Amino acid sequence: MGIYTAPWQLAYVVNGASLNTSLTLSPGTYNTTITEWDNCGDSTSANATITVANGAGVYVTAPGNNSSVTSPVNFTATAVSNCSKGVASMGIYTAPYKLAYVTNGASLNTKLTLSPGTYYTTVQEWDNCGGSIAKPVTITVTGGTGSTFSALQNSGGWTGYGELPPNYAICDYCKSGGPQVTWSMWQGIKSPSLSGKAAQYNIGGTTDYADVLWNNHLIGDLSSQGMPDSNHTLVPTFHNFTYDVYFYGNNLELAQALEFDINQFFDGLGFIWGTECIVSGGHVWDVWDNVNAKWVNTGVACNPLSNSWNHLVVQVQRTSSNQLLYQSITLNGKTTNLNWYFNPGSAPGWWGITINYQMDGNSKQQAYSVNLDNLNFTYW
Repeated sequence: MGIYTAPWQLAYVVNGASLNTSLTLSPGTYNTTITEWDNCGDSTSANATITVANGAGVYVTAPGNNSSVTSPVNFTATAVSNCSKGVASMGIYTAPYKLAYVTNGASLNTKLTLSPGTYYTTVQEWDNCGGSIAKPVTITVTGGTGSTFSALQNSGGWTGYGELPPNYAICDYCKSGGPQVTWSMWQGIKSPSLSGKAAQYNIGGTTDYADVLWNNHLIGDLSSQGMPDSNHTLVPTFHNFTYDVYFYGNNLELAQALEFDINQFFDGLGFIWGTECIVSGGHVWDVWDNVNAKWVNTGVACNPLSNSWNHLVVQVQRTSSNQLLYQSITLNGKTTNLNWYFNPGSAPGWWGITINYQMDGNSKQQAYSVNLDNLNFTYW
């Protein structure tokens, strides 16, 4: 069973035929939906409209109290004050008298790098009348920040594939020279570049809405990073993944979509965390539903800037019960916490961890280029 606090916003899910939980919600009206999913592929729902009173207080939406989290820890909160002049600022204490972060205004959204351990944090607001309200949040940070493959845009192991409508399976007969779809990748690009070693990815061709997928096998089968895992003992040990990349395009509006994927395969299971920025198709983020093999609209806006470096960070997790968890998407400093759960698909014969970068052609298959730089992948 699960609770949606808004369309596509799955805020809570639990196994079994009953639920009993408390959710921290900011003041406002919510058209919630309680849904059950049965073991035959069906579901039923009931709607409940609730209004959360606009009382004075600090409302922390992340992290949850008494939760286990990984570093960096995302803090999001809002504040309401009885002061007629409003809230002046908000801050985070990671221990008594240890103010780790402060910002002006009645909301905060930031990430703090914390070492493993238990923290009795406090999120506090200060108003313009000299008053203050605090909200304690106890968290346990586990696992540290993991291991990182750095500058993958300049690494070996990348392979490009053409994909044609309507089914978008990898086209075995398509060649990078076209004509249906064309593609190329050039490494060591000095300008535009942040590191002096960017990679340029190009798409074109004659087939409208054709796509190009680039894939790199990092751990396990066909590893490009010297981690083949031939005994099949390493890949299943990793649960947390971060895709961190900067991207630049002169005219990103020519892209139907840009896709950034993380994949994990073992024991016949396929975990595909597909994250797609729909650009000319609607300026919204979609995520991939493995079981139903379809994209799901998150309702979260995606508005990358042309002629500017865009910074994207995608954080996901494979839970202890082998569910895919989409944790957060951060674009140009703005973090959206999804906390959406999906079940894995099947992938017989595959054993490894890979990443994808994909460019989708528009209705006229207009050619365009995107540079990637400082592409880092963190796992633990």
